[in-house]
Amino acid sequence: MRALRFLLKKEFLQIFRNKFMVRLIFGLPVIQLSVLPWAATFEHKDIQLCVVDNDRGSYSVRLREKVISSGFFKLSAYRTTYAEALESVEEGESDLILEIPAGFEKRCVNGIASEVMLSVDALNGQKAGLGVLYMGNIIQDFNASVQGEPGNMQAMAVVKPYYKYNLRMHYQNLMVPGVIVVLVSVMGAMLSAMNIVREKEMGTMEQMNVTPVSRSVFILAKLIPFWVIGLVNLSIGMLLSWLIYGLLPSGNMVVIFVFAFFYLLAFTGFGLMISNFAQSQQQAMLVVFFLLVIFILLGGLFTPISSMPGWAQGVATFNPVRYFIEVMRLVYLKGSGFADILPHLLKTGVFLVVFNILAVMGYRKKSM
Repeated sequence: MRALRFLLKKEFLQIFRNKFMVRLIFGLPVIQLSVLPWAATFEHKDIQLCVVDNDRGSYSVRLREKVISSGFFKLSAYRTTYAEALESVEEGESDLILEIPAGFEKRCVNGIASEVMLSVDALNGQKAGLGVLYMGNIIQDFNASVQGEPGNMQAMAVVKPYYKYNLRMHYQNLMVPGVIVVLVSVMGAMLSAMNIVREKEMGTMEQMNVTPVSRSVFILAKLIPFWVIGLVNLSIGMLLSWLIYGLLPSGNMVVIFVFAFFYLLAFTGFGLMISNFAQSQQQAMLVVFFLLVIFILLGGLFTPISSMPGWAQGVATFNPVRYFIEVMRLVYLKGSGFADILPHLLKTGVFLVVFNILAVMGYRKKSM
């Protein structure tokens, strides 16, 4: 017991002498518990709604205003035909299409059931299901208000949902592409973050520092192996998603690998940047874990970014994981091509340049 007491004393002294470790130990839970619960909400608000009003009567106007005033839906577009509205969904401008049929007001007044068609982008099955649920509750309130008016019969509007891109509403179809991104990101960041700092601990960095190898070549030599490993992990993940879930990309698989080519260059550079500044593998692992938790929770894997508070959506703009998750879901479920993912690719290119420049600048050829 005496030996154990001295060993415990030694371990605690080492921990508390490391100022960086102490700040991380106490700062990490404060930041995560103060910030992330507000962003990781399962409530969906501001669902982008496109309206096609084929009736153009007073009742259709009242229904539209009631839907928008609920706070769950935001009018993103108003189209005259369903084909035009469908284009807004395909372009990502709208999440749902509310189509009000011709003769809607006449049917409601005469007590005849009138079907209101709701075409839902089921790329996110949870969001689509809640959108239909919200709309159903709003329609019930609308029916009650209309039935209470004098002279009206038992008016009734009925929601008829139609799901696009994920017709069977399988949650795995949404989650599996995102989980593949998380696995690739974790492996790429963890392994690369431990690489340089491991050489520091082993003492081999001093040998590298006396060689004529330039900083950029040194970082590139560290980056390429993990970039290759990341592409292999991506291939394995996609193969397993097919074998286990029967899930194959609706679009061209080349689109995914082209995006992953640049994404992994950026993310391995991110890991090497951390490895340059960390003094031990433990520090590197804690920093990577801390940042990955934020990246994942603010990446739209569990909660749509559109449902987060405004400040969280702003933070998510600087999240590279978010763009890869969106690309994977677009290609897997929507069949998107290069033109559709080009904005995501350009933003990832910015991360690639920034992370790798910081990684090169962070490496100093001097005694560690």
